[in-house]
Amino acid sequence: MVVQTGRFGQIEVSTDEIISIPSGILGFPDDQNFCLVDPGDETLILWLQSLSNPRLAFPVLEPRIFKSNYIVRLSAAELRELRLSSIQEASVFTILTIPNQLPEMTANLKAPLVINVRDRVAKQVVLQENDQPIKHPMFKELRAQILSVRSASSEVVKSNDRSVVSVGTLPLTTRVELI
Repeated sequence: MVVQTGRFGQIEVSTDEIISIPSGILGFPDDQNFCLVDPGDETLILWLQSLSNPRLAFPVLEPRIFKSNYIVRLSAAELRELRLSSIQEASVFTILTIPNQLPEMTANLKAPLVINVRDRVAKQVVLQENDQPIKHPMFKELRAQILSVRSASSEVVKSNDRSVVSVGTLPLTTRVELI
């Protein structure tokens, strides 16, 4: 299917790239079908693009990139809702807030997005048992990670290509546990 977006123009999304979020994102309950878009830049940030609202796209980032000890603990009910038969099938992203002043960028560690990579179903979970912040300043950590990736690469390839990311190819690095 061809999807018109406000940020990326027209993108082609196959059915295996659609992520269903039945309860929506907090504050946006009516938008339930999304895809992940890689803008083709060097920021490591992906965009969770609504398929029904061209102007709705959330910047997301795998939290282990900037917070190595981040753990998401899911209840048995959340596992059932996500149709997870194993926590190894989960991929975790935090939703970012990117203000005009980039050094003030924050990540919502309190309410991560958990995706079942097998069934392509997701939920934004609100972590109850921890004191993770809603607005974790993370620009310095992200910048350090980007610089280390650049220095590790002998050749940086620039591309303006955008691609929809298949959830089957997502990293499984953030630790997910059952509570």
